[in-house]
Amino acid sequence: MIGKLKGIVDSYGDDFVLLDVQGVCYQVHCPSRVLQQLPRVGEAAVLAIETMVREDMIKLFGFSEDSEREWFRILMTVQGVGAKVALGILGIMRASEVANAIALGDKTAITRAPGVGKRVAERIVTELKDKAPAFASVEDDTIAVSQSVAENVASRPVADAVSALSNLGYQPAQASAAVAAAVKTAGEDASAEKLIRLGLKELA
Repeated sequence: MIGKLKGIVDSYGDDFVLLDVQGVCYQVHCPSRVLQQLPRVGEAAVLAIETMVREDMIKLFGFSEDSEREWFRILMTVQGVGAKVALGILGIMRASEVANAIALGDKTAITRAPGVGKRVAERIVTELKDKAPAFASVEDDTIAVSQSVAENVASRPVADAVSALSNLGYQPAQASAAVAAAVKTAGEDASAEKLIRLGLKELA
């Protein structure tokens, strides 16, 4: 199995790069974001490789870092998510951003990827929410607030504060982070009004 390729960029296709490794050209399919970051034809490139072997084909998928390859594998464990959808998601988000979106239950961010509808995004968030925090770059407290709100188990003040900040135009991740910080300052028993006020201060 091929784990990494170092070679010279021979040419580009719509969703792949031909990488010349000592005279052998490998066709490597990559997320669009990765293709855009690769060097020009004739220059050296390094890709982390996922090798997919089936009865009728062998296909290589390339990524700029190992964490992207890992998320490619993780995403494909979800029913209805194949290589094309996984590449589409990683084409618009870095690995840490995918983990953050899933950990925070941000289905809207995931549906921005081509070919990902609400139902598939829902499955991705539901099935991977326990795995995502280990890869996420957001605080555990923020994830806890976001997931408790999404699962309707948050206290009323916390849920109301997140809802209020979201209605003011803040992204779900921003609202959850602000309320998590407010709870740290004001305590678990703080009113929604106090959490909103402190949350706005945090966002400012």
